[in-house]
Amino acid sequence: MLIAGHQPEYLPYIGFFIKMMLCDEFVIVDHVQFNKKTWQNRNRIQTAQGELLLTVPVLSKEHFHQAINEVRINNNENWQRKNWQSIMLNYKKAPFFDIYKGFFEDLYSKNWEMLAELNEAIIRYIAGQLKIEKKVLKSSELGITGQKTDLLIDLCKKMNADAYLSGNGGHIYVDDAKMQAQGIASRYADFKHPSYKQLHEPFMPNMSVIDLLFNLGSEKSREIILNSGRVSA
Repeated sequence: MLIAGHQPEYLPYIGFFIKMMLCDEFVIVDHVQFNKKTWQNRNRIQTAQGELLLTVPVLSKEHFHQAINEVRINNNENWQRKNWQSIMLNYKKAPFFDIYKGFFEDLYSKNWEMLAELNEAIIRYIAGQLKIEKKVLKSSELGITGQKTDLLIDLCKKMNADAYLSGNGGHIYVDDAKMQAQGIASRYADFKHPSYKQLHEPFMPNMSVIDLLFNLGSEKSREIILNSGRVSA
């Protein structure tokens, strides 16, 4: 069985979902340390003026070593209104925006307390729209230990998997020989970012996957994502 895992990102980009599509089972890796400098609480959308960064403010002061699933959202800031208005303003003319509008309107009307729960809700919804029918688990519920390659080995053993799928940059941190010694094959998602029709030109890659969904809809988005990557050794 081939499994893949990824830290729960906020409004993830396309590359996140190609890993979900290519594996047999997927793990939301929520027990590792939170890092504000990654995409765990922010992501990008396209505007007529260029990219816009949407951020979920978090309570990080004096919480330097908290796990992702321990991170609390700073609701003293009106981030829901700001993020939703930015999305609505910049995508209301997108061909398929109205199909997904209800979910996001409801999402940003709720009082979210935990960042991981917000991200998981978004990930599961988008996966459903893309018809990704895979079992999705959380590392915090599996009792995973270790770091880097040791973490991946433990994850595979807990899930009875014989292969692990990493992203494009996985060669940097995965010790293939160490994995192989444990009877686990290292696989990689050979991902090339696709281009597609956006509201504005020139084309801007690496936007949140909602940019693709709002512009092309679920069926075409799934096709484009599937054609953007493959499993390689």
